[in-house]
Amino acid sequence: MRGGEELDGFEGEASSTSMISGASSPYQPTTEPVSQRRGLAGLRCDPYYLRGALGRLKVAQVILALIAFICIETIMECAPCEGLYFFEFVSCSAFVVTGVLLILFSLNLHMRIPQINWNLTDLVNTGLSTFFFFIASIVLAALNHKAGAEIAAVIFGFLATAVYAVNAFLSVQKWRVSLRQQSTNDYIRARTESRDVDSRPEIQRLDTFS
Repeated sequence: MRGGEELDGFEGEASSTSMISGASSPYQPTTEPVSQRRGLAGLRCDPYYLRGALGRLKVAQVILALIAFICIETIMECAPCEGLYFFEFVSCSAFVVTGVLLILFSLNLHMRIPQINWNLTDLVNTGLSTFFFFIASIVLAALNHKAGAEIAAVIFGFLATAVYAVNAFLSVQKWRVSLRQQSTNDYIRARTESRDVDSRPEIQRLDTFS
């Protein structure tokens, strides 16, 4: 019983102490807004990305992949169907993956996951989409080119290939720039550390004794 009373008393003191410290703490009002900004309530669309070249290309890719997928879905009969199924898979996969990347980049959600190299991720996505859209469009044009929906799917497939190729070229340039900046930052950091060691003779003295 006494242990329970002591625990009750301790909890009562802790609650009263927390109420007093919470009321008198000047950091109380800024705690909740910071936690709220970490959630989905702080998301905002980035108009600068959407107005830029990469943002416009991403929007065009999503639209072209969706139109190509819709065109291929309207076909009810196919002979043979292998090319149609392959084009359907490529257009659907490109639409989903590129749409997710567009949402991440336009809402700056990728900034919350710095462990991933997003420049390299975008480069891989655009490179693979360019290759597979080109192959799927050629196969569909060679095997299925009788219906109007098939011809439209081939046209939008080649348009998507061109847009993805331009994005891949820009992604390569952006990736190279990021590598140069990283190497420059590493060089500056190494020079700074070496200057700090040179300006502290006690470190050199310890090194000579060791």
